[in-house]
Amino acid sequence: MHAYRTHTCVELSKSNVGSTVRLSGWVHRVRDHGGVLFIDLRDHFGMTQVIADNDSPVFDVIETLRSEWCIRIDGKVLARDKSLVNPKLPTGEVEVFIQDIEILGKAEELPLMVFGDQEYPEETRLKYRYLDLRREKLQSNMKLRSDVVASIRRRMWDQNFREYQTPIITASSPEGARDFLVPSRLHPGKFYALPQAPQQFKQLIMVSGFDRYFQIAPCFRDEDPRADRSPTDFYQLDMEMSFVTQQDVFDAIQPVLAGIFEEFGGGRKVDIDWPQISYRDAVQWYGTDKPDLRNPIKMQTVSDHFRGSGFAIFAKLLEQKGNEIRAIPAPSGGSRKFCDRMNAFAQKEGLPGMGYIFWRDGVEGMEAAGPLAKNIGPERTEALREQLGLGVGDAAFFLGGKPKAFEAVAGRARTVIGEELKLTDRDRFAFAWIVDFPIYERDEETGKIDFEHNPFSMPQGGLDALNRDPLLVTGYQYDLACNGYELVSGAIRNHRPEIMFKAFEIAGYGADEVRKRFGGMVNAFQYGAPPHGGCAAGIDRIVMLLANEANIREVIMFPMNQRAEDLMMDAPSEPISDQLMELNLRVISQN
Repeated sequence: MHAYRTHTCVELSKSNVGSTVRLSGWVHRVRDHGGVLFIDLRDHFGMTQVIADNDSPVFDVIETLRSEWCIRIDGKVLARDKSLVNPKLPTGEVEVFIQDIEILGKAEELPLMVFGDQEYPEETRLKYRYLDLRREKLQSNMKLRSDVVASIRRRMWDQNFREYQTPIITASSPEGARDFLVPSRLHPGKFYALPQAPQQFKQLIMVSGFDRYFQIAPCFRDEDPRADRSPTDFYQLDMEMSFVTQQDVFDAIQPVLAGIFEEFGGGRKVDIDWPQISYRDAVQWYGTDKPDLRNPIKMQTVSDHFRGSGFAIFAKLLEQKGNEIRAIPAPSGGSRKFCDRMNAFAQKEGLPGMGYIFWRDGVEGMEAAGPLAKNIGPERTEALREQLGLGVGDAAFFLGGKPKAFEAVAGRARTVIGEELKLTDRDRFAFAWIVDFPIYERDEETGKIDFEHNPFSMPQGGLDALNRDPLLVTGYQYDLACNGYELVSGAIRNHRPEIMFKAFEIAGYGADEVRKRFGGMVNAFQYGAPPHGGCAAGIDRIVMLLANEANIREVIMFPMNQRAEDLMMDAPSEPISDQLMELNLRVISQN
């Protein structure tokens, strides 16, 4: 017989009745029924009920068992009485009478219970993550993650991609976040960096003559944590292709992701039609470049209805160039109570409030109510209602100013309205490609032109586009949004040195600086670089959506806390003096 088990804790069935078996696992729960002990024995695969009474030759040892002790038992498989069958367990028709036992590992008093659904502080869960990971939900999440990664690999290979690995120790490269630097022992005063992404390497792979690359790549960024972002490292499906257009990239990645969500989405609907929405339309309609299309609300610009109107606040705003008034339709939100709640929401967001109009049945038919309706009059109010397609029982909320100043709040308000009015379809995955990102923006204080988005994207129109107004230049850059999260980001790359130098020149970077910062890639592009493009999809966020979790730490095996600390391994930690001497470093006290 095997030293630890003949079966896992999910394999026994009625066909095994009468057999002597050996199981190993953890004591999940002990129940004492008047001299008969019932123990739920758990391993990674499932649960089996094992029992003992005074007739068991090791009953005195079994009586000492406590939760999370690791044990091995030998016993005889018995059929449960029909009235005691547990249909929720694969092994629910049988139990094992214990004839021998070995305690493999005792557990001290537990800082958190594995059995049950008790909530514990995040600091406790992360410090004792190995216990937290024994819990059913996290076991399920980590298995899901592993299965998703395996399925992604199969699907990429099926599309003739090959997996190649890129360096983990490399040069510092600005990717929009802070690098993690690694001091060099052999080159005092110099530092490597952990890659924020394999961006430059995967482009160099295309220059090297390979055609379809992918890898499940670790990426390292020193970022502030958020619910949907790890503060230190994450994994992405990284891919790149040669001789492709933007649509070719979409056609390659869509079946991979759609297939993953269909396979692991638990029966939730996966939209087949993935619309392509320009960045400017996305922020205007949804207040964000990662819209949740499960929410049907689409915001509209309604400035003309308020120009010269009796609502002085908006009328004066519109006298200033660049200001707009946007409306957020709220179907079925037409009550003063709901409008007051949304007004309170706006105040919590730091605004004075939100203007609103709601429509209700009146003595002479439909009437508009609310302060705005009284100020702008019935004709303008009716024109607003017709533009927004609203009726009795509906409402609309209004925000004004420079769009960049209020779009994010408007987007959050749209989300709250959709959720509170139950307009958002929670049982669905809705995807949208966000395209035509502007490459440049102007700093309002200094007037300086700088990059707004990825500087390595090929400008639409090539070199000719860069000879026009920079604020009108868009790139072949794209994101994929799903249910309010950015899942994919990518671009058709700027592979022409002359276009790259011109693009950086507009943002104030000379040719010498470009060569210094991106020399490896610029040099390579001088030797017959093919047109190429690709994207990267966030593995952690994909699994978070599939697992229906709101926090990314629920799908990462060993995550950091909010302060980028590993409480379990006590990292970051202070180096010892010998390490600092080897690296020619000295730590300067911050006191």
